[in-house]
Amino acid sequence: MITIVEASNPRLLKEFVKFPFSLYRNHPYWVPPLINDELETFDKSKNPAFATAEATFYLAYKDSKIVGRIAAIVNWNEVRDQEKKKVRFGWWDVIDDIEVTKALLEKVYELGKLYNLEYVEGPMGFSNLDKVGVLTDGFDEIGSMITWYNYPYYMEHLENLGYVKEKEYLENRFPFANVKTEFFVKANDLIKKRYELESLNFTDNKDIMPYVDKMFDLFNSSYASLSSFVAITDVQKEYFKKKYISFINPEYIKFIVDKDNNMIAFSIVMPSFSEALQKAKGKLFPFGFYHMLKAKKESKDVLFYLIGIDPEYQSKGVTAMIFNEYYKVFKEKKIQNCIRTPELEDNHAIHNMWKHFDPITFKRRKTYRRSL
Repeated sequence: MITIVEASNPRLLKEFVKFPFSLYRNHPYWVPPLINDELETFDKSKNPAFATAEATFYLAYKDSKIVGRIAAIVNWNEVRDQEKKKVRFGWWDVIDDIEVTKALLEKVYELGKLYNLEYVEGPMGFSNLDKVGVLTDGFDEIGSMITWYNYPYYMEHLENLGYVKEKEYLENRFPFANVKTEFFVKANDLIKKRYELESLNFTDNKDIMPYVDKMFDLFNSSYASLSSFVAITDVQKEYFKKKYISFINPEYIKFIVDKDNNMIAFSIVMPSFSEALQKAKGKLFPFGFYHMLKAKKESKDVLFYLIGIDPEYQSKGVTAMIFNEYYKVFKEKKIQNCIRTPELEDNHAIHNMWKHFDPITFKRRKTYRRSL
């Protein structure tokens, strides 16, 4: 018999966060999150996503043992402003028992029907800065701190329950050795002069902070045309600013501004923390912080986390300036691999940016949809 229980108190929420640690124990490719970081994400008093969204967290039990979890989410900006009558599900993990998946998803349907919503989509989080998608290809590749890993049976469960693909995301990579300077060095000088642009580089995170609000504004405007996009609110900007910016190497954040100091492009790259997080086992103390700091300084793999360009400049070669600045940093740090985080399959503009570097697609993931 399967029993579904709402994780409505701190003890159960901690069980919710820790369930994947048992499901993927000693798995070579699963990357554990930081437990306290996950708990903060689900804390309604700390995560500003709850100002415009609601979520309920559920645990599935079988023979008194936890065998699954799921979050049922409604993003009210999406429902009201974009008129997408959608209930989301995320943070879904389960043993290979389709009846457990079915029982968990019934709770998501209940929330959707409560608000007369029309369909369910997932897995996805509260916003576009959360993890997204079921891994459908690339199971023998290590995960990252900004993606979910899952067993192959996850997609089988959904497809057997009548779900169909809603969106597909590609993850690509290329060795730094593939980067040929002739594709951007000369163009960098021309673009800079023609449009009177300037690259901003940093060595200290505190110097980045005055630009972060402009960066999020540009993020909202440059991604607005994507079908899955929900804008980041002002409160969320403050939250992400405090939570993430100080965590990223300042030399990995690049801004391009015009002659009036208006931001027209930005890019954020992160060192790979995958192996450090595996060693940390969900905790910063006593040794996790050491592994994370070591990776921040020494990792030879980098993840292109976010890149945004003002729509007016998207076909004017501004990426040459961004690549030019990163090339200098990566060469000095002896970076070996450049990894791109999940990008929508139909986002052809972003794929075209990288074509000269001969990237390969090494993972695919999907969100799935079903009518209520």
